[in-house]
Amino acid sequence: MTRLLVQLSDPHIKVPGSLAYGRVDTAGFLRRAVDSVRRLRQAPEAVVITGDLTDFGRLDEYAHLRELLEPLRCPVYLMPGNHDDRHALRQAFADHAYLQEESRGDGSGFVQYAVNLEGLRLVTVDTVVPKASHGAVDKERLRHFDALLSEDRRTPTIVAMHHPPFKTFIGHMDDVGLLEGADALATVIARHPQVERVICGHLHRSIQARWANTIAMTAPSTAHQVCLDLAPDAASAFVMEPPGFLIHAWSDTGLVVTHQAAIGVFDGPYPFFDNGSLIE
Repeated sequence: MTRLLVQLSDPHIKVPGSLAYGRVDTAGFLRRAVDSVRRLRQAPEAVVITGDLTDFGRLDEYAHLRELLEPLRCPVYLMPGNHDDRHALRQAFADHAYLQEESRGDGSGFVQYAVNLEGLRLVTVDTVVPKASHGAVDKERLRHFDALLSEDRRTPTIVAMHHPPFKTFIGHMDDVGLLEGADALATVIARHPQVERVICGHLHRSIQARWANTIAMTAPSTAHQVCLDLAPDAASAFVMEPPGFLIHAWSDTGLVVTHQAAIGVFDGPYPFFDNGSLIE
């Protein structure tokens, strides 16, 4: 049986009626993303959202996010990005027990947890540096992450984080990537061959790389995309390319396959026939 984990990323939800950068209706885009997930022919086991849930980490933004996610019929797992606030996230989603596991008294503790799906584990790494755009993984988070992975060394595992641990050659984004702890994180992950994917957000594009003896990848945003410009001095800019999301599918054999899906409603499906003949 094939099962699905849907990855949404970087919705950047604002208060109702506000536009990101004065032009992007991020809430409208997330509504369409949720609709697209609901239309999938196979219902997902769960949805994970890999950070930048909101634009400014405000309670009213998280309340708006919660409303937008309500139509999803499966468990939703949240993790913070550099635009988020851990304390406000925990307050707004107080019923999400996994968010509270490492919470300190002020709610600022890192957000790392493990979820057991049917035949797959989801383990998260918190890369957030409060009040900063770049990411980091310190010794405390690494020890905790290693312990989570060590709890089950046999089940295929997907590691989720916000900042990608590899260079993308999009210079202005690499400048605010995972600037501290990437090598140490790679050492930990390389010790765990059950890790089939490292899935990330932050880049607002679909990018893949071989890293730490596994496959690391970023997801497109549900809204605006980072401009694809690999020049070293490329300007920091976004484009309104079609948004999308990733589907991580696995089977009882342990095989994990990732698909990118476009958000929206499109013509088709049509059969591969022409004048009565099958064409493939």
